[in-house]
Amino acid sequence: MDTNARQPVMKAARHASVLLASAAMLALAACSDNDAPGSVIVGSAEAQTPEAAAEGERRTNPSAVTAPRAQGSVDVAALMEEGPLPDIVIGDPDAPVTIVEYASLTCSHCANFHVNSLPAVKADYVDTGIAKIVVREFPFDPRALAGFMLARCVPENQRESMIDVLFQQQANWARAENASAALLSIARLSGMSQDEFAACLQNTELQGQITSVKDRGENEFGVNATPTFFINGDRYAGALSADEMAAVIESHR
Repeated sequence: MDTNARQPVMKAARHASVLLASAAMLALAACSDNDAPGSVIVGSAEAQTPEAAAEGERRTNPSAVTAPRAQGSVDVAALMEEGPLPDIVIGDPDAPVTIVEYASLTCSHCANFHVNSLPAVKADYVDTGIAKIVVREFPFDPRALAGFMLARCVPENQRESMIDVLFQQQANWARAENASAALLSIARLSGMSQDEFAACLQNTELQGQITSVKDRGENEFGVNATPTFFINGDRYAGALSADEMAAVIESHR
C-alpha cells in the first residue's frame, strides 16, 4: 500500500485510539457509589415519552409538508447485513418500512429529533407496525462513545430507554465539567453499580465494536454527519420534523 493510500487508514486508526482511551478515562474518573443518588430502574421507553394521543388520533400530519428529497441511496441488503454489533431495533422487526439512523449521543440535532419528533413518529408508524427504527452508533467524541457503551451494557430491554434518557438529559452530561459523574448518575437509572459502570467503560472489545459500527457507516454508506437516516435505503441527512419524517415514510409505503 502506498503512502497516500495509507493516510486515511492511519487517520481513522488514530481517531479510534483517541476515542477508546478517552472513554476509559471517563470510567477511571468516576465518583464513588456514595456520591450519587440511588437506583431507579429504567422502565420501558413508553414511560419516557409524552402522553399518548387519544385512540385513533394522529400525532403527525404528513400532508402539511413536502417530503424532503433523498440525497442518494444505498443497497438495502448491504445496509442490513449483520455488523459488528446486533442492531438496536425499535418496533416490529418485520415492519415494511425500515429507518436506519446513524446518531451521536452528543449531537444536538439528534437529541432534537429523539425528543421532539420521534415520539409522534413512533405513535403513528412504529407502534402501528408500519415502520421500525434501527439506531446505529456514530460517536463523534469520547463522551458520545461512553454513552453508547452504557446503552450496550444495560439489559437489552432497557437499551432503548437508556438512549432516550441520554438524549433527554444531553445538556446535563454532554457538556458537564465532570462527565463521568453525570453519566454514572444516568447509568444508575438502570440499576448499574459503580463497579459495573467502570467495567463497562473499560471494555475495550465493546469500544472497538462501537467504533467499527461508525467506521462501517462512514466507509460503506458515506455517513459523515448526524443524524443521517436511511429509509428503505434512501438517504436523508439532518434532523427531520415529525411531519417531514411521516411524509417520507408515506412515500415509501
